[in-house]
This record gives sequence, structure tokens and C-alpha cells, in this order.
Amino acid sequence: MRSVKVAHLTTVHSAVDNRIFRKECRALARAGFNVTSIGPHSEDALIDQVSVKAVPRDEPRVARMTRTVWRVYREALKIDADVYHFHDPELIPIGLLLRARGRCVIYDVHEDMPRDILSKYYLPTWLRPLMAWAAERIEVTASSRFSGVVTVTPSIAKRFETLNGQTLIIYNYPCTEELMASESPAAWETRRRSVAYVGSITPERGIREMVFAMGLLSPSLQATLELAGPKVPENANPEQLSGHPGWARVRHHGQLPQRATFHLLHNVRGGLVLLHPGPNHTEALPQKIFEYMGAGLPVIASDFPLWRDILGEIGCAIFVDPKDQRAIAQAIEYILTHPSEAEEMGRRGKTAVLDRYNWDVEATKLVDFYSRLMGVCAA
Repeated sequence: MRSVKVAHLTTVHSAVDNRIFRKECRALARAGFNVTSIGPHSEDALIDQVSVKAVPRDEPRVARMTRTVWRVYREALKIDADVYHFHDPELIPIGLLLRARGRCVIYDVHEDMPRDILSKYYLPTWLRPLMAWAAERIEVTASSRFSGVVTVTPSIAKRFETLNGQTLIIYNYPCTEELMASESPAAWETRRRSVAYVGSITPERGIREMVFAMGLLSPSLQATLELAGPKVPENANPEQLSGHPGWARVRHHGQLPQRATFHLLHNVRGGLVLLHPGPNHTEALPQKIFEYMGAGLPVIASDFPLWRDILGEIGCAIFVDPKDQRAIAQAIEYILTHPSEAEEMGRRGKTAVLDRYNWDVEATKLVDFYSRLMGVCAA
């Protein structure tokens, strides 16, 4: 496969993004493909057999959707790849242009874009339904013309299966090699009386409820919430949060690299994933759920049917109403005051990740998908 050139394209994410680069590009390079990742990054590089082609990042959204898209397209033409695999809806036009040149083109759908638009706080409420409708029409029209479509969840796949017969689900499960490469987890009895949240810190992902729940815990418990993510955005009212009694129990680490994230998870006693019910949340499968499980942590999760079906069967989670601060506090208190039960829940979750919910399985699916598409790539 060394003669088969593959280019992954992104404008929204980094060229060394966790899913795009660390999982998909590296898996393809190890299978023998000649792989390049084109996207925002500091400099050109060769990392783990993958060429990284850096383009400047435009911060204003309009500039990113015009100038950055054009830069990525120009670099894509220079690569002259056999397969182009793009990761952002704003790249659909250049995906169609590359398809018209006779190249194999794959659209990787990370999120349900029309449903995601409905929850964009920066858009006027009256405009969201119209934009969601327009976005869905664009995806419907374009997706049937691509060589294949990759999605991250069954609900997103259902939207595309009738439009493109080459639709595949590649779950965003953690890499077992990264889980195993981290230092050995601390013994349960020596871990801090802490729970962790890793990811974007927004109202829709439950930051207010997490902080308020910490304020409801007994002072004698001496518990902390370990946050790993960007700063609290303005729409979450950071001044109000920092003034709440629960914030005194919060340790905000900022954004952490993968190794530091696993170090953090290996020294706490539970993981929180408290997404609010919404069009793009109830059917999502956040990577953090499986990272918590892979680190041997019990999970305190929103009570969504899909999550209950998966995690409930394993017996590694406590389900709560993500808007009920008291229920969240009670779940945290249970995890921290029942160490034997919590450790056993974490053990069951880790076993499930090592057996089923890991990237090794998905990498094999991705390589097989590429091999199959190579025979049907003509425009």
C-alpha cells in the first residue's frame, strides 16, 4: 500500500488531532499507506510515519471557512493523493471538487451537524431551524456523491446509509496502547477523594451542575473536582461560578496532553459526563466515557437510553438527571464513600474497554474500508 497516497484534511481541528491524526492517520500508516495530514499546526513535520502539512489557522469563523479552506485545498492538490478523507462540513465544496477530479473522497462526520446547529448559542434562536434545514440539504445532496462516509455513532450513520451505500461507523474509542503506556494506576486506597471531568467546559456539558453539586457535599468529605479543559466561557457566567462555595473544591488544570490526562484519571475515583439532553447529545458517545472506563473509573453519567444500554449492561456507571445537582452530589458521595464498590465498577469498565471498546478494533475496520473503496474510486 506504500504507493497509495492518502490525505486527511481539516480546518476546524488541528492537523495532529486525536481522532484524525493519532487514531486514523497512524492506523493507516501502520497498514502501509502513504499518509499526510493537512490542517492547522505550527510547522511541517513527520510524526509516526505520517507527514504533517501545516497551514495557518484563521481564528475568525468566516476567515476559517474561506481562507483556511482555500489553503487546505491548494495543499491537497499538491499532494495529488489517491484518497482524500476530510473531517469538517465546511470542506464539503472542496470534497466535491476533488471527487470531480476522479479521486476517492471520504466524508468523516464527527457530529450530527443539523442537530448541532440547533444548540449553537451564538446563533439567533429564530435563525437556527433555517440553518439546520439548509445544512441537512447540503449534506444530503453531497454525501451521495462521495466514495464513502464515516460516522461516529449509529444515529448519525442512519442519516447517511440510505444516501451512500459505503457508510461505516468508526467509533471514537481510546487507544489501548496509550492506556497501557501510562504509569500504573495508584492503588485505590491511596487515590485522592476526587472525581474528574475532562473536556469542553460549557453549560450544555454540565459545568454549573458539577460545581453546584460539589457545594452540596459534606465539608467532612474533603472532596475535590478535577477539571481538565479550557477556561470557563462567558456564557457559563464564570464570575458566578467562581463565587459559588462549590468552586472552592475545584482544581482547574487547563487543557492537558493525553499522557497528563491519563495521569490525572489514574489518581482520582470517578469520572463525570453530564451532558444536558439535547439534539446532539442523547445519541452521542463521548470519548471521555471510554477513557474513564479505560482508566478503571466508575462513571457518573447522564441518564440517556443509549448510555444506559451500554454502561448499564457492564455495571460501571451511576445514572443521574444531569440537571439535578442533588442527585449528582449523592452519586459523587456514594462513589467516594463506598471504595470497594467503586473499585469494582471501575474494574468492570476497564475490562470492557480492553475487550471491546478500544481503537484496535476500529483501526482494523478503517483499513478494511479503505482497501474496499480502492476498487470503486472512479468519479
